[in-house]
Amino acid sequence: MLVTGWLAVLLGGVPAMAQPASPGRAAHRPAAEHTTGASPGGSPADTAPGSGAATPRSRTAYLAEQLRRDPVYISDQLPRAVPRSSAPLFAAQAARLRVPVYVMVLPDTALGADDTGFLAGVHDRLGRDGLYVVLSGPGMPEAQAYGTEVRGVRDAARATLYELPYDATPLELFRHFVDVLRSGRAHERAEAGRAAAADGAEVPKLHPDRTDQKNQSFVAGIAVAGLPLSVLLLGLYVRRRRRLHRARGGSPVPGPRDARGAAAPSLRKSGAAAAKGDGGGATDGARKDGAAPGRSAGPRRPARGVVVLLVGVVVLAGGLAVTAARLFDRSDVGALPTAADMGSRIERVTAGLRHDPLYTDPESEPVLSAAERARLHARLTSLDVPVLIAAVPSVTDDESGGDGDVFVRSLHQRLHRDALFVLADPLSDRLSVINYGAPVDAYALESRHSTFPDEDDHRTLGDRLDALLRDVARAPKEAAGSRPYNPGPAADPAAERGLSSVFAGDFAPGLMIGAFLAALLLGLVAAVRASAGAVRRRRRPGGRAPGGVPVTFEAPDAPSLAWLRRTARQEADALTATLDAHSALPAGTHRLAWECLDAAALLIDGDGDGRVDADATPVSLVCAVALARAGRAAAERSAVPERLCHRNPLHGPASATRRISPAGGGRARSLPVCERCRATPAPVLRLGPATDTGRADRVPYPELPGPLAALADGARIDQLARDVREYFGVH
Repeated sequence: MLVTGWLAVLLGGVPAMAQPASPGRAAHRPAAEHTTGASPGGSPADTAPGSGAATPRSRTAYLAEQLRRDPVYISDQLPRAVPRSSAPLFAAQAARLRVPVYVMVLPDTALGADDTGFLAGVHDRLGRDGLYVVLSGPGMPEAQAYGTEVRGVRDAARATLYELPYDATPLELFRHFVDVLRSGRAHERAEAGRAAAADGAEVPKLHPDRTDQKNQSFVAGIAVAGLPLSVLLLGLYVRRRRRLHRARGGSPVPGPRDARGAAAPSLRKSGAAAAKGDGGGATDGARKDGAAPGRSAGPRRPARGVVVLLVGVVVLAGGLAVTAARLFDRSDVGALPTAADMGSRIERVTAGLRHDPLYTDPESEPVLSAAERARLHARLTSLDVPVLIAAVPSVTDDESGGDGDVFVRSLHQRLHRDALFVLADPLSDRLSVINYGAPVDAYALESRHSTFPDEDDHRTLGDRLDALLRDVARAPKEAAGSRPYNPGPAADPAAERGLSSVFAGDFAPGLMIGAFLAALLLGLVAAVRASAGAVRRRRRPGGRAPGGVPVTFEAPDAPSLAWLRRTARQEADALTATLDAHSALPAGTHRLAWECLDAAALLIDGDGDGRVDADATPVSLVCAVALARAGRAAAERSAVPERLCHRNPLHGPASATRRISPAGGGRARSLPVCERCRATPAPVLRLGPATDTGRADRVPYPELPGPLAALADGARIDQLARDVREYFGVH
């Protein structure tokens, strides 16, 4: 009998021995919460005789039981952040250390001030040596080795804290922790990280938030539109400027065509000139060749340089788009929760409520003492209204997104029974009363108890629950209990964590800003170039004459028809204004200036309506511009210029001579040139015979019929003006 008694005492003391506690703490610490026999991952719980309440187990004992089943335990309260299905990823990292590793991923509110004591408690309950690691929210992981030599554990944890940003996921924290341990430089890295943190260094974030995504898309749009468009605009601008200011020293001036003959000069097309019975000219010749009037000889092809530039711009834009997609890669959103992950906590709490109407979370700090739990069980048993109490925390990473109404609705749907649900949050001490069909008037209960505790309310959570159950017993009964509003579905974790494409969001506004910046850059470059050109022209001899008229006018060597029409109108108006301002001119100068103006007007305004004729040919427009500029030079300088620039009559009057060889060879001749062409000969002016002539069909001006070609032989300005006036019958 003595042996039997001692065996009974020893066997009865085993559960108590599995939960040692210091005497000082045992007096103030409430008994730990329980798990039900049907709860997933838990072990069958004993039931106290006559009470109906399960025998409580400590939190460390519960977690030790989970680690005994699997060395990686992930709380079911974090499916949105760390789904339980990602446990193999943690196990793969733990295997790199080649020692037994026990990993616990818990909510950031799971650990208290005594983290080392928590790990020691789990180790004592589990009874296995190894490296114990707790990942609870952002920051430094808690780690401790028991019975296994792992050097630098604390230093590796501190290095992880300093080297990773706050948005690192638990898996990234654990992976980095393992990397530091394996590096053998845990202490050096921890000290370096501490020094950097003391100096104010910040670690860049690993994952972009919504604001970062918008900024990245905006920057990508600016780059994809701004850089290629800047290259295109600047390339076209430089190409145009190079055409206008091509390196001086082009090909020699071709001589007049031998086939020109003695035909009368034709300065205009069919129209006014043809009506005078001349019959010759470039337009008539074009008709003889079979080309239809008003049509070019063939479709104009874009210049090779423009094609190359466009291809380069397209390639650049594509490269920038690919680079932005790779640089701002948003495809890695981490492990997404499965349906089992999202329903794991619901299943656990539902199983617990089926076994006991008072369920407390086994992963949280104890919130009810044994006496409070017994008192609440007694009140629940005495009620004639079904009441279910779930003391579980609500966090934003749980399956409901921290919405208690969604969580309670899921419990009601899974339990398939009507009841008055009470959700007690141990983190905030808030009570939420939600009636799903219980025969009681729950309106007063909800308005009175569904609140946070007041500052002067020093009651424990157990006392507040006891007061609520007393009010339930006194509340009026209803035949058909009320039901809450539909809270709607919880946010989809895939959509919540999924990142939008870099080409969405603010990418389109970025494109517009990029285009604007490209245009602004072009304007700045053009303004700087114009200012620099003005300064350069003032410093060199080919600047302006004392009267203000340029010694050498700006002119392209292959002007477009639009440029010629615009410049002809401007030069004619300028010459008219100059003559009005200089009434007292020498007779010879006055006569030449008026003859130049009269000839220019005849060439571009045969209709007399004050506008440039629509059928004015390039040759007519060049003659008009050259004569108007010669007239301006004569009126401003009160001198009679004799000849125009041989290389390009659009440069205005010649001021010197230069020996130039003809294109077909032979001896060089002294020909009149402007001040600029005297230093470096400019390219020869090239024109088309008709208004619709393509760029490829332009030829040097001496090859075109008419008085303009006579300038290649050194004809005088007054002779050119007289030829034009005679052609139009003006004497």
